[in-house]
Amino acid sequence: MPNLLRITYYIAAALKRVHWKKEKLRKYQEKRLRFVIRNAYETVPFYRELFKRNGITPNDIKRIEDLEKIPVVKKEDLKYETPLRLVSARFDFNKLKKLRTSGSTGEPFEFYISGTEDDWRKAIYLRANISCGQRPRDRWVVLTAPHHFYDTTSIQKKVGIFSQTCISIFTKPEEQAELVSKANPDILDGYSGSLFLLAKEVVETGSRMIRPKIIFGTADSVDSSSRRYIEEIFQAPFYDQLGCAEVDRTAWQCPEKAGYHMDADSVIIQFVDKDGKEVSDGERGEIIYTSLFNYAQPFIRYSIGDVGVPLSEDCSCNRRLPLMKIIEGRKDSFLVLPNGRLLSPMTFWTIMRYFEQANEIDRFRVIQKKWASIEIYVKTKDTSVSNERLEKRLVQHIRKCLQVDEASLDIVVKFVKEIPMDKTGRLRSVICELPELPNIT
Repeated sequence: MPNLLRITYYIAAALKRVHWKKEKLRKYQEKRLRFVIRNAYETVPFYRELFKRNGITPNDIKRIEDLEKIPVVKKEDLKYETPLRLVSARFDFNKLKKLRTSGSTGEPFEFYISGTEDDWRKAIYLRANISCGQRPRDRWVVLTAPHHFYDTTSIQKKVGIFSQTCISIFTKPEEQAELVSKANPDILDGYSGSLFLLAKEVVETGSRMIRPKIIFGTADSVDSSSRRYIEEIFQAPFYDQLGCAEVDRTAWQCPEKAGYHMDADSVIIQFVDKDGKEVSDGERGEIIYTSLFNYAQPFIRYSIGDVGVPLSEDCSCNRRLPLMKIIEGRKDSFLVLPNGRLLSPMTFWTIMRYFEQANEIDRFRVIQKKWASIEIYVKTKDTSVSNERLEKRLVQHIRKCLQVDEASLDIVVKFVKEIPMDKTGRLRSVICELPELPNIT
């Protein structure tokens, strides 16, 4: 259960830190970094062994620059480890909260956080929204996956403070539009792809008036033209937000939109080249996260494959959090059902997340090459798994979620030994290869 008093304190402190001078912020980062490193070395077997293999002790990591001594850790380095090797011995394993990544790269991954860490995450998340103008009692409607329906506590709902009204991304577009319109949101929030599809539904039906004050998009990134489309249809500013499940909010747009403010007091973000060395300002690099609050299960020099560009400029909003630029999302990640309904990547990631045998799948990739057919490439964790049984249940699960029958959509499951990276070096999990993509801009 979230501690609302602690969250309130964390929010107030976080709002002050955005105005700290760079020198003060850096001292704060490095103080927390030293605690994180020592905790990982002393209590987490995975990191203790990683440090020892590379001749590193906590005394070697005192400044941000020292992080380069630690090898980059990828999701595949962690997913085969047991929780007891990744979770700090200082925490009672049974009292931790288990979370799961979205599977945006086709590699779902479970991890653990403490109640205090969960409260910190909520505070950093809300700081971005508050900075863009959200108020505590605003009507807040979110298009999201069902597992987020319980993020708002009963107390919040009762007093109406930062209380979310959640609408499932699996709800049919026309029903989504009706529910959002009825809720009359001040704040319209959710997966960016789902917000884009909602805007299209409003245009096509012309029967719903939705006029929020502010729009927040996250999870599956859409390109700048799609964001402008959302703004035009709803006549409200759209603010993009960046993050990943493991460290939650990491960067966000303020009203000036000069870039993305990095949550540098919560996570150290580095941009590195192929050798793991930091690139210069203005240069493209792989994003590496070192969480400054994950003590139960640390994430140090952690990569999920995202790419960004560090910026040296200051924002005219007078917030001192450093800026970055992200690489835009891809239009060819939207799938198309035979009835013309578009599916954002987040929809399929969530479908896979809720599959009852998801833990048996190591990686997956969904490719649409034909209008009435999708192919799902699956790499299982255990070769002894019955592929025939897994295929049958997976197809049934997808049909149930999408509400499509065999006659309208052919679903082909192919089991493979490996799923390669794409040309950009990322493990994309949802790809549309239709010869003529629908007009989604």
